[in-house]
Amino acid sequence: MLLHGSCHCGAVHFSVESPHPYPYQRCYCSICRKTAGGGGYAINLSGRAETLSVEGAEHKSIYHAVINGENGGKSPGERHFCRHCASALWVFDPRWPELVHPFASAIDTDLPIPPERVHLLLDSKANWVEVEAEKNDKCFDGYPEESIAEWHRRLGLENKEG
Repeated sequence: MLLHGSCHCGAVHFSVESPHPYPYQRCYCSICRKTAGGGGYAINLSGRAETLSVEGAEHKSIYHAVINGENGGKSPGERHFCRHCASALWVFDPRWPELVHPFASAIDTDLPIPPERVHLLLDSKANWVEVEAEKNDKCFDGYPEESIAEWHRRLGLENKEG
């Protein structure tokens, strides 16, 4: 599915091909929560990095998150955001160069509604955040073993556009 996205002020527009477009994963880590989360979490999608096309790239900046417990080390992950309006756009991590993870909040294309959700990194959740897990949702203190691709495959959602 071809996804189109943009920042709030319109300075940055992008598109990316996503074989896994269902916005099912809610990340409660402090990094996502503080840089992109409106409800105490952020939702990342998956896209093929080689298909990422950006207009207005000169208006974006990159943030490398500080990782707690790693002696103040910085994540190799690149959190791309608009330097004018601060909209979180996507994450790219050179450890997985074939992938890019746009934030669902930056996507302008209608996204399919997931049949279930995964709530992850709950051990980092802020105390004021209530997890609104539904009957079929899965909850994890850390990362689930199932990848984004495996989740889509298990539910028969690969190559479907909603």
